[in-house]
Amino acid sequence: MTRLSDHLPPLRDVINRFGLRAKKSLGQNFLLDLNLTRKIANTAGRLKETTVIEVGPGPGGLTRALLSSGAQRVIAIEHDPRCIEALSEISQAYPNTLQIIEADALKVDIAALCPAPRQIIANLPYNIATPLLIKWLRKTEDFEKLTLMFQKEVADRLTAKPRSKAYGRLSIIAQWLCHVEQEFDLSKEAFTPPPKVTSTIVTLTPRRQPLAPAKWEILEKVTAAAFGQRRKMLRASLKAYNLDFVAMDLNETARAEELTVEMFCAIARAVENNRLLPDA
Repeated sequence: MTRLSDHLPPLRDVINRFGLRAKKSLGQNFLLDLNLTRKIANTAGRLKETTVIEVGPGPGGLTRALLSSGAQRVIAIEHDPRCIEALSEISQAYPNTLQIIEADALKVDIAALCPAPRQIIANLPYNIATPLLIKWLRKTEDFEKLTLMFQKEVADRLTAKPRSKAYGRLSIIAQWLCHVEQEFDLSKEAFTPPPKVTSTIVTLTPRRQPLAPAKWEILEKVTAAAFGQRRKMLRASLKAYNLDFVAMDLNETARAEELTVEMFCAIARAVENNRLLPDA
């Protein structure tokens, strides 16, 4: 079966024609292997009844895969004005299906763009990947699923378990709110230009309810205090909170990396009950 995407020019031709040399200042590394972009789209699951938001589409490699996979609608948010015209060619091949928005994704309220259900699927620019994720985690109820590409180091932090070097604040917040899975790695050579690091596809599926009760602002402060001095014992790193570790059945000589997500949530609830919130 011939697909509309089969009539689109090769991505390397598009890059040359529109002068789309990747900009380091925008964290750009273009993924041109259409087999890999299709694999990413397939990892996201069935898209026929959902709107997909893509951030940083660049010349549109992943955009093509999302559209050819049958996504009901794709909204591509692109900050680089050079890419808009190139993406418009894809829009012509998929009329009424692809919407292109020229904007800074950090400033976009994604829930306001379209009704639910929504998924975010993106090869995130390296320089804003973590800030974007934190922004979206604050409103996980807005999304069915997030299928995102990160540097391997960030992916490891997202999925890290207690007592591991990568375990930290990002691990706790992400796992508190979502089921997080590493799907597969992509070598440096898959990109143009090749980055200095391996990339990893991560899926985050929002939980129906957070893993344990806690308030975001308090959990954020507590984890910042604990991991800001991660080699110190809890009785030292969390001294300002005046906690009763015995009442919480926690070892005050433990270090931050030894505590589970649920334990940190228990600390956050205790801090809330104490109504003591120093600047941490």
